[in-house]
Amino acid sequence: MKRFLAAVSLALALFSGRINAQENNNYPFKSGESLNFVMNYTWGGVITDVGSANCTVTYTDGKYNVLLTGRSFKFFDVFFKVRERFEVKFDEKTFRPARFFREAFEGKYHMKNTLTFNSDYTISSRTQKKDRAPVDTLLRGSVNTMDLLTLFFKYRTMEFTESNIGQKRPLEFVIDKEIYNLYFIYLGKENKKIPGFGTCRTMKFAAKVVAGNVFDGKEDLLIWVTDDQNKIPVFFESPVIVGKVQGRISSITGNKYPLTSKIK
Repeated sequence: MKRFLAAVSLALALFSGRINAQENNNYPFKSGESLNFVMNYTWGGVITDVGSANCTVTYTDGKYNVLLTGRSFKFFDVFFKVRERFEVKFDEKTFRPARFFREAFEGKYHMKNTLTFNSDYTISSRTQKKDRAPVDTLLRGSVNTMDLLTLFFKYRTMEFTESNIGQKRPLEFVIDKEIYNLYFIYLGKENKKIPGFGTCRTMKFAAKVVAGNVFDGKEDLLIWVTDDQNKIPVFFESPVIVGKVQGRISSITGNKYPLTSKIK
């Protein structure tokens, strides 16, 4: 369950002169999109649903605001209580994030992280663990350095064809006090059965994960995205140091286009 929203967010990118206060683009998402997920954990052959997450998109003054929250189910709070909140605001035209915030309660672990993206592409990061004093760090990013949420929404706007299968695409993101340069690969199309939701035509991706106290870095995070105009993540899975985590879509509301990828 630990760092679940980082995986979701990975598997999970116009108000101008007070004239146009509404969205005006061809992106695969819109204000009002809301995605609900169920997360399960597999260990020793036993699969158990342990938590849920919600991702909601709103729009105002030329910027999108994405809020991702997650929590363990009440029964599992006794064993390992999780409450997570990720939030970012990014520019509609450039996808340049302005401010990112996350707060994570994961058992005894408690972290707050605020990222401010400066005009010179430096990033001011403030981290604070539990009751400790906050730590300020200035990171030197680039035009491509984003937070995890903005990065995913930006990549939802990209097109993928058979000619892209197997090609590496860069992932440059910042979280806490570090900038990571990883990559993902488009693996092709697949009909994917999502328990409790149905079967969808999907595009399958593999993303390189960061080795640490959750992921071992040896195996990739796999993500399935609807093969339609919405490009909504509907399933992901990743081995962790002990066992495997999976996330599946449970409901979709406010989608911009018809969900034509759903077979049954």
